[in-house]
Amino acid sequence: MALSEREQKLLDELERGFYETDANLANRMKRPSGRSAKKLAGGAVLAILGLVLLIVAVVLQFAPMGAVGFLVMLAGLILASSGPSLNTSTGNQGQKPTKPATTRSSFEDRWNRRTGE
Repeated sequence: MALSEREQKLLDELERGFYETDANLANRMKRPSGRSAKKLAGGAVLAILGLVLLIVAVVLQFAPMGAVGFLVMLAGLILASSGPSLNTSTGNQGQKPTKPATTRSSFEDRWNRRTGE
């Protein structure tokens, strides 16, 4: 379903506002997901290898080998599905996110009235 001209203009305006208000998030959203084919293939191979180890351990009734197979399979699935590491070096490390002062003070005022302070 195609968007009407008005809806397209609103969407473009929202997008521009998004890029203006939060440039860091917008840059992260524009980047590719970071899941390379090599990483996905390696994780899949590792998961299949772990599954084979698990099946062989069940056939041989050897529990430690089954546990190792399960861990290898789990590591492969985690590797295949993991995304890029987030770069948190935006320069505001160690700073707490600030809330608007009006909201914080109104909550504090209500609390103080309730407790009688």
